[in-house]
Amino acid sequence: MQLYLTANISVHFNNSGGIPMIIDSAKLNGPCSCGRSHEMITKEAIIEPGCLKKLDFYTDKYGITGKRAVIYDENTYHAKNILHPAADQEIILDPTNLHANEIAVGKVMEQLDGDIDYLVAIGSGTIHDTTRYCANDRGIPFISCPTAASVDGFCSTVSAMTWKGYKKTMPGVAPVFVLADIDIIKEAPLYLALSGAGDIFGKYTALADWNIGHALTGEYLCPVIESMTRDAVDAVRSCCTGLKEQDEHAFEQLTYGLILSGLAMQLMGNSRPASGSEHHISHLIEMQPAAFPFHSDALHGEKVGVGTILISQACHKIAETEDISPYVHPYSMLPEKELEELYGPSLYPSIVEENKKDCMEGVTPEMLINAWPEIRKIIATIPRPEELTALYEEIGAKKSMEDIDVPFAYLPQLLRFSPSARNRLTMMRVCWMLNLPEDKA
Repeated sequence: MQLYLTANISVHFNNSGGIPMIIDSAKLNGPCSCGRSHEMITKEAIIEPGCLKKLDFYTDKYGITGKRAVIYDENTYHAKNILHPAADQEIILDPTNLHANEIAVGKVMEQLDGDIDYLVAIGSGTIHDTTRYCANDRGIPFISCPTAASVDGFCSTVSAMTWKGYKKTMPGVAPVFVLADIDIIKEAPLYLALSGAGDIFGKYTALADWNIGHALTGEYLCPVIESMTRDAVDAVRSCCTGLKEQDEHAFEQLTYGLILSGLAMQLMGNSRPASGSEHHISHLIEMQPAAFPFHSDALHGEKVGVGTILISQACHKIAETEDISPYVHPYSMLPEKELEELYGPSLYPSIVEENKKDCMEGVTPEMLINAWPEIRKIIATIPRPEELTALYEEIGAKKSMEDIDVPFAYLPQLLRFSPSARNRLTMMRVCWMLNLPEDKA
């Protein structure tokens, strides 16, 4: 057995090929070199073939007792190699048009027995976000058992929901532990794993946005959390070509990367290390604003992966301008009329509320001009769009707007309006201070 250390996480590798990942919460909890104190709720994540069989062992280990409800959807319930742990209650949701929203939450809560002591999520992202929301609402713990390597939110402390049409983070609870059974995960449809890879590659632009925020305003940035997130990307990048060959190691590394990214968010207390401009593009598409006469059924990670290419292309083009001083103007939010026309009457009030305390308030033209040399260096760390496109082609991932059923003609609106979907400092939001000539934008 080998021991691998990354960002204070101990990871034990079985010689048999399984990867039990041991999280040393004693090292992760408490004071950090960044000057803050972090909290890790998730005690342990196990990435190993057959580990779902050990559910009772780990509930005993962490003192989780009482009545158990296990939540699936029908696809997961009948998945290849699936195991059905003993349960006091099973809730099996219809997968037809199933999303993490108030409807799914309502279906779980109306069925959930009143004396259940903890929840077990067996599924992918939608089941996890729905379960963690319900667990938080009931004030009980939950356990994560991912069945596909499709998203990085398994260890999140919040629920990524589309609530009454608006994409937002809702209250949730992090899992006590994670059992990621590779026997099940590797048999899930390939497009789910490729969606997970897209979610991970979005960290290239998300980390750049975080560093740009730090360079421009002195926004808090923890090097340990940033390193964890980069390790997650490196782990997936190193092996992703093996996914289409059903290489078990590739699925282990992808699952590891997704869980590691989720743990980084858990330490941060929010999604800043893992979600930036590329996610805001995905959010805008998912919200289906009134001015978008199209619908995309693409998975979250597929949209994030394509969004990463779009943001990379936009950032590298902007960074070609060495001196931006002639093109900078004072910051202001987009005009209310434009936002209302785009979002429509049902979504516009939520956008106004989201942006009430503007994250760019106080940023002056002088600040941007002074930070520009550093911002250009940060943008240079983002893989260029042609590099990302070639990688996606190699692994078979969706790589264009057409691939996710979004007409290319809507690219300008995506780039201009997507920052308004989330009140977070990103390079695309910084662009609201720039009036570059068309050949430079």
